[in-house]
Amino acid sequence: MSTVTIAKDGTNIYYKDWGEGPVVTFSHGWPLNADAWDGQMLFLAQHGYRVVAHDRRGHGRSGQAASGNDMDGYADDLAAVIEALDLRDATLIGHSTGGGEVARYIGRHGTARVAKVVLIAAVPPLMLKTPANPEGLPMEVFDDMRAALFNDRSQFYRDLALQFYGANRPDAQVSQGILDQFWLWSMQAGLKHAYDSIKAFSETDFTQDLKDFDVPTLVMHGEDDQIVPVHDSARKSARLIEGAQEIYYPGAPHGLTATLHDQVNADLLAFLQS
Repeated sequence: MSTVTIAKDGTNIYYKDWGEGPVVTFSHGWPLNADAWDGQMLFLAQHGYRVVAHDRRGHGRSGQAASGNDMDGYADDLAAVIEALDLRDATLIGHSTGGGEVARYIGRHGTARVAKVVLIAAVPPLMLKTPANPEGLPMEVFDDMRAALFNDRSQFYRDLALQFYGANRPDAQVSQGILDQFWLWSMQAGLKHAYDSIKAFSETDFTQDLKDFDVPTLVMHGEDDQIVPVHDSARKSARLIEGAQEIYYPGAPHGLTATLHDQVNADLLAFLQS
């Protein structure tokens, strides 16, 4: 397998690297892995792009280190992959937790190697309800997730998939295959790492990171996202990022890269070509 070894702790980070041309990197959502991007990666590789995606530490085929399972660690791992492959003028795309990873990467490492950014159903600026973020989700939501994960992670992932892809909505057309692959990818994440990551994606405040964006940015989000509510994420992020472009998909769920595969791919290509 293709891996980058993280110097600070020796963790191996798996990545896939397809195609030739302008570079696009992908940071996946929780608790999945790089395979969740295959539909976008193949499409863009067929349209003249070099596409790179890694498995977050503790997820998929990457090492399950006990430490570094926070947004700073995730961002530094992304930086290590970008630097090891000497990627330049890259478009960074992040979905959900991966959107937080991309935001924190820019906050910590800047945009010297970055041409554009895309945030898809991303967690920034802050998911947790606080006095400064009263529209956020209460801590009880995330405590319940941790308890369910610890007690029966397999069933928890099967239940979560229904919300993730909007399969619990009337007249939803989500195949059993899409739900099954979510479970398969999720089960490849270490329990400790999936558990720790809940704190990372829910309690990290990305407000300053978003203000540091100084490259063209596209914010994409489904308006029926049951995991990361659009009103407290994308709409706020777009106001914090100077000049951000926005695309909202009526009725679309959190996992819109699968349920709106063709439309998302077309919109990504248009942004890359702009």
